[in-house]
Order: sequence, then C-alpha cells, then structure tokens
Amino acid sequence: MRLAFAGGGTGGHSAPGKRVLEAVADRSERVEDLVWFTSGRAVEDLALQGVDGLVGEGAWERIVGRMEPAGGGAPGALRIASRLIPEILAARRALLRHRSEALLGLGGFSALAPLLAARSLGIPCAWLEVNTLSGRATRFLAPRCARVWHAWESTASASPGHEVVGPPLEARLFEPATEECRRAKRLELGLNADAPLLVVLGGSQGALGLNAFVAKHAREWVEAGLNVIHQCGPGRTSEGAGALDGYLNVEFIDDVPGVLASADLALARAGASTVAEIGAARLPAIFVPHPASPDRHQHKNAGLLGAGARVVDQAELSPLFARELQELAGADGDEKRALMRSALEGAVPSGGAGRVAVGLIELSRSEKF
Repeated sequence: MRLAFAGGGTGGHSAPGKRVLEAVADRSERVEDLVWFTSGRAVEDLALQGVDGLVGEGAWERIVGRMEPAGGGAPGALRIASRLIPEILAARRALLRHRSEALLGLGGFSALAPLLAARSLGIPCAWLEVNTLSGRATRFLAPRCARVWHAWESTASASPGHEVVGPPLEARLFEPATEECRRAKRLELGLNADAPLLVVLGGSQGALGLNAFVAKHAREWVEAGLNVIHQCGPGRTSEGAGALDGYLNVEFIDDVPGVLASADLALARAGASTVAEIGAARLPAIFVPHPASPDRHQHKNAGLLGAGARVVDQAELSPLFARELQELAGADGDEKRALMRSALEGAVPSGGAGRVAVGLIELSRSEKF
C-alpha cells in the first residue's frame, strides 16, 4: 500500500491517523510508502512518534503546509485564496513522487490542498470525521470523498459512502486494569501507589485556563493525599505547579491507556478524542469545554458520556470547585465515581480504527476516479 494522510494541527487530528496505521499493520498489510501532509505545529511531533515503525523500512515523509496559521485556528478567506494554488501544486508533486494509491483526510484546513490535489490526479479520497459537529473544512471536503467514516451518529449522512464506525482508539483503552497494574503504573510515574490519581488533560496543545487552575490548587490536592498528573501541553510545563511530591507535570502523555487505567478521576478539556479516550477507559470525568469552541461543540462532545461525566464552565473554576474536585477524586467520592463508571459502560464503541483500516485497504485497491 502507498498511502497519503492529510490533516493535523492538533492531537485530535493526528492521533486517529496513527491509530488507523496501527490497525492496517494489525491486518498484516504492508504500508510501503506514506506521505503525511500536516500543519507543522509542535504537538504533531509528539503525536506522530512511532509512525516510522508502521511503514516499510521506516520510509515516510512529512510535508508541512502553510495553509493554517502557525498560532492555530482556521485560516481566513484571504489566506486561503493566496495560498491554495501553490499548496495544491506542491501536493500534486508529492503525491506523484510517492505514487500514492489513496488519501485519507483527517481534519483541519491542512487537508484542503492535498485532498484537492489527489482528486485532480484521480487518487481515491476518504475522510475521517472524529468530532460530534462537522467544521468548515469537513463540510467542504467530505462531499468530495468516495468514503466518509464518522466516529459518531451526530455527523452521519444518509448519502452513499458514509458509515458510522466509532472513534479510532487504541484497543488497550477498553481493557480493564487490575489493581496491581494500576499501582504499578503509579509507581512507574514516580507517584504514590496507594493514593488516588487525578489526571488533568488540557488537550494536545494544553489549556491556559486549566493550567492556571491546577497551578493554584495542586499543592492543596497533594497535601490532601491525591496524586496529580498534569498534561500542560508542548512547551508549557512552566504553567504547571512546579516541584511537588505527588504532582507530575508533562508536556504530553505518551501512554494514555496506561495513565487513564491507573487514574480515579479526570479533569479535562472536551475535545472529541479526549472524550472518546476517557469514555473508553470508563474513567469518571469533569469536562471544562473550551469557552471559544465553535458552535459549543466541546459541550456537545462532553454530553456523549451522559451521567459518566460532569460539565463545568471555565468561569466556575473557583476555590469551592477545587474542594469539590478533591472530594470526588478521593475516598469520599468512591460511591459517586462508581455510579459514574457504571454509566460509562458501552458509552464508546470499540473497533473504529479497524473498520477504517479495512475501508482504506479496499479504497487503495479500487480503480481511480
């Protein structure tokens, strides 16, 4: 197989692509060549670690486009108009050089030019929608694809070629951990094996509001007997609480299934991938949706987990809420967390990555348009 992936900018766009590659490898299919069009943001360096082990002889190329602003967010009409043609031409050259047989769009405007370039060359295209609400890029590009795979029913269409497959996740997320494994993971992280663990996830790029809240209250949490692992985002560990026994701040969590399995409660932004991972792990959570998320889509994401999660607006991150969080994460919250875990049973379907992998294999072997 000779594949092209297009999309990035966040871990929520990059990580699903990596999960699909893993699922292709699980089916004993060889990806001989891969070209991945990305936005060039720092989080992609972390999210794409290990891709070389999924491609024949480790040969793959990452091409950084200039469509999306470096600081994040969707490009404006002027930026798109000035850069689209040069980006399409560059993508055409790369696709021809790699002799790509199929292209998978993963989201974001970094997929715009590569997908249009692939269509102009007759290369079959597919789209993976992991969100609960489709953004501008998806609304424009998905209709131009032969296959569209949806993680959730809310974005699905009755049009031919559309299929709801579930979110592409690591299979380990769905596997319950023994107490012995949970304790071992806490020790591996340098934390107290016997203390409850609160995991804080600000999304793949970090979240200033969450980081500031945790930095202010982490000391009282660890003094009350909690462990805290805090994902601050690339280059943002200085926004954490500093050196405290029982507190660990990191740019990016590599072993997400292991950390979630060893945790008792999550405090997190509500990006679609984060919500899906937490739900698959059946981890009780409090979500703080990004206050500027378009169409309040992060609020809708959080609602996927029903009674297994609580939603708190960022303006509610007060000292009183910090104490409530401490109680829910600790021994006093055992009963409430048990009820939340029960509500998460079956909330997230498994096998999404495998379904996309099978469809992508079929598409790569199909006739060109």
